[in-house]
Amino acid sequence: MIVVRLRLDLAYDGTDFSGWARQPGRRTVQGEIEEALGRILRLGEPALLTVAGRTDAGVHARGQVAHVDLPDAALAELDGNRGPLCVDERLSALVRRLGGVMGPDARVYRVSVAPEGFDARFSAMFRRYAYRVSDAVGGVDPLRRREVVWHNRPLDFDALNAAAARLIGEHDFAAFCKKREGATTIRELQRLDWAREPDGVLVATVVADAFCHSMVRALIGSLLAAGDGRRPVEWPGEVLTRAVRDSGVHVAPAHGLCLEEVGYPADEELAARALATRRVRTVTDPPVMDPPVMDPRPHPDGRPLGESFF
Repeated sequence: MIVVRLRLDLAYDGTDFSGWARQPGRRTVQGEIEEALGRILRLGEPALLTVAGRTDAGVHARGQVAHVDLPDAALAELDGNRGPLCVDERLSALVRRLGGVMGPDARVYRVSVAPEGFDARFSAMFRRYAYRVSDAVGGVDPLRRREVVWHNRPLDFDALNAAAARLIGEHDFAAFCKKREGATTIRELQRLDWAREPDGVLVATVVADAFCHSMVRALIGSLLAAGDGRRPVEWPGEVLTRAVRDSGVHVAPAHGLCLEEVGYPADEELAARALATRRVRTVTDPPVMDPPVMDPRPHPDGRPLGESFF
C-alpha cells in the first residue's frame, strides 16, 4: 500500500471548541477535521492528524499546520464522475469538499503533498502567537469580543515592553508552565513585544521554538500586572529566575490568544530538524535554532520535546 503524507494549513475560531485534541463527547478541531476526512474519503479507519501545536479550549488559530498519512488509493474518492484527476486537482477538490462538510468556525484552506521528512510538529522551527488586549474605557469593541480581551485598567505601553524584554532568551520557564512529569520546561523565547494598533488594541507578539503547557497565557498574565502598575516592571523577570510557580501570576483568558504562524526550515532540512527537536535539552545545550545537533535519545517519558501547548 502506498501512503501519502498531506500537509493541511488551517484556521479556526476556538470559541465553541473544547480545544484541538480529540475528546470523547466533546467538539474539538481535531475531531471535526478527522471525521470530515473519513466521511469524504470513505476511510475504513479514522484519519489521525498530527498538529504543530495543540491549542486549549477557546484559543484561536489562523496559521495552524497539521499532517495526515493516507492511502494513496483513498484520494481516488475525489475523482467522482470526471475520470482520474491529477494530484493537484484531487487536493483542490478535497479543500472544497472539506469546506462543504465542516462547520463555519474551522477551515482547511490549503492541502498539499508534504515534502520528504516533513512532520508538522517536530519539523517546526518556531511558533508565533498574537495576544490581543483592549484597555478602552467601557469595554472592548463588541464585534471583536471573541478575539480581544478587555482589561479593566489602563495599560502602560512602555512598562509592558520593559517587562517583556526581561523574559527574552533561553531559560527554564518553570515559573510559567504547568509542570508535567518528566517534561522539560526549558524553552527559547525568541520574541516578546507589544504594539498598539490604530484602534487602541494592544497586541503582544510571542515567538519561541516551542511552548510548554499554559506558558504563553501565564507570560501575558504577568506582563499585564506590570503594565497596569500592580507590579513593578522587574517582577516578571524575578518570577522567571525563581523557576517555581508564583501564585501572583494569573493565566490570561484563552480567547485573546491566536496561533498566527508556524515556521519550517528548507525542505532538505526537515528530517534533520525533526530529529533534533526530540533531543533532551538542558540549560547548557545550544538553542534549538542553532544548526541541529543529532541526538536520537528519546524523551524520558516518551514524548518529543517539540510538543507545544498554549
